[in-house]
Amino acid sequence: MKEEFFIKQFDSKYIGDDGAVVDLGGCNVVASDSFFEGIHFKREWMELDEIAYKASLVNLSDMVVMNSKVRYAILNVGFPKGMSLKEIKTLAFGFKKAAKEFGYEIIGGDTIRDNKISISVTMIGSAKKPIFRRAKVGEFVAFTGSLGSVGRDLRVLLRGGKVSRNSKFIKPLIRNNFFYKASRYITAAIDISDGLFKELERISNVSNVGYEFFGKFDKRIGCSGEEYEIVFTFAPKYLNAIKNIAKITKTPITIFAKTKRGKFRSICKENHF
Repeated sequence: MKEEFFIKQFDSKYIGDDGAVVDLGGCNVVASDSFFEGIHFKREWMELDEIAYKASLVNLSDMVVMNSKVRYAILNVGFPKGMSLKEIKTLAFGFKKAAKEFGYEIIGGDTIRDNKISISVTMIGSAKKPIFRRAKVGEFVAFTGSLGSVGRDLRVLLRGGKVSRNSKFIKPLIRNNFFYKASRYITAAIDISDGLFKELERISNVSNVGYEFFGKFDKRIGCSGEEYEIVFTFAPKYLNAIKNIAKITKTPITIFAKTKRGKFRSICKENHF
């Protein structure tokens, strides 16, 4: 009953069979992410629609940094036995809100009974020029927005405190407007899900580069996870173009390092509690 009720919350001609038969029409990027109670969030921290909305955005963030625009999403959701139909409807609202805001369609998935809320989202999109994690030596390294607030807010929540509903821990900021405009100038990119230092290590492993930092970073900033800002590299000749796009899209950026030959290792612990 709850499965059918949840499915009816989404209006799509593709839902109703064992699979969705779609004309992918050039779709070439697929990303999947999970969002589990007790691992990524606690029920007392977020409303149900906020949980679904964030679960969607953290996956959308992966698609954006690949320079892909999402067209479809598939949901796999585990419901605790005691969830009411009203609560399930609220959860569905969060998924629909994200889909409407970012222009994609939810075309199916699966539901199961679970001990806690468990969410897995798969997104399908298209990118004319996919962007990977392959930086080159001699490039500038920058990140969007500001870092550190999510780690700070998580520490408050873990102590039993409360944070603003506008906290980036509750509602990540997706920098799609900036990134899609700047993508022609960007060589490598990754979203900050596990902290700036960890993402720099990932780029380093793929690209065989190290970094010449222009200043020191406090560990709490470098290790703050689930920021979902974007780290990216670009050739110095595109500096003015990047700055202009940041200004036009009202996106703060910080250019903090330059790539060099070498390796980089993160000093951060795992972020999930």
